[in-house]
Amino acid sequence: MEKQYGDETTCQVCGNPAIGMEILGCCKMVVCEDHASLYLRNLAPGKKLESGACYYVRY
Repeated sequence: MEKQYGDETTCQVCGNPAIGMEILGCCKMVVCEDHASLYLRNLAPGKKLESGACYYVRY
């Protein structure tokens, strides 16, 4: 099954369940635990972090 455009439940890299999204300047990635940066992994569920032009949103 092809992933729907705008699907934010699965990792865009590997298709595993997503833990959140990383917005780095003008690029957004929905990622799983394995592909998330330390910034996102260190956030508690439901939290957000803003750092300059970067945003991290933990589901």
